[in-house]
Amino acid sequence: MPTQQGPDPSFVLMNLLIRKLSNYIMLPEADERTLEGLSQTPTHIAAHTDLIREDAPPDGVYLILSGWACRYKTLPDGERQIMAYFIPGDLCDQRIFVLKRMDHSISTLTPAKVAVIPAETMIDLTECHPRIARALWWSTLVDEAITREWVVNVGQRKAFERVAHLICEMFVRVRAVGLAEDLSFEFPVTQTDLADTVGLTLVHTNRMLQELRAEGLIAWKGKRLTILDFERLADLSMFNPNYLHLEHEGAGRCDRSASSP
Repeated sequence: MPTQQGPDPSFVLMNLLIRKLSNYIMLPEADERTLEGLSQTPTHIAAHTDLIREDAPPDGVYLILSGWACRYKTLPDGERQIMAYFIPGDLCDQRIFVLKRMDHSISTLTPAKVAVIPAETMIDLTECHPRIARALWWSTLVDEAITREWVVNVGQRKAFERVAHLICEMFVRVRAVGLAEDLSFEFPVTQTDLADTVGLTLVHTNRMLQELRAEGLIAWKGKRLTILDFERLADLSMFNPNYLHLEHEGAGRCDRSASSP
């Protein structure tokens, strides 16, 4: 996770947004300064805290500066489906401010630092900074591609493949903003969170994790997960990183080799 040391940690954390957007399009220094100059005051949020609930009017766009969050829906019987993970540098859907009321909820999964960007600021970014606007369009397209892949994951892949595929995706996403170390990264979700993401029972999810360990594919200790054989894990889960669209104009700022870290 990004360090909290130094005279201006918010500046360091904001750079994760710049790094993410730079995966899609190269941003001139003036645009980077504009993003760095977002003067929102970060708020410390406890784990498993709703940032906004379904049916509530949105008050802006949520930017994750540190920690993880998720998009989810809860059924009347209490069952929950997690539909997206948000990691540092992610905007929790830069278009939600156009809604009158939310059709889903957004919650932290871990302790997090979050900034709320007002609607007026988002409109200014897109109207006055065309390359930032293009980068945000790419980011939106990637978010939609991830949603499609998650639908395929829950609908068509077997239980083992679902968990393995999600691990592959999150590793590539975390690495794209510079928060992975070799094949190791923070994976701070609980097994309950994971079960609610891949559409399995908690017991079945635990069994799949044990199988991944037994196959020598992963090691997961505390909140840190290490992939022991990425090529085999990707092959077994039918993971193809193309839907993350990291091979565009700005891809030189991240490791381009998703299949062989």
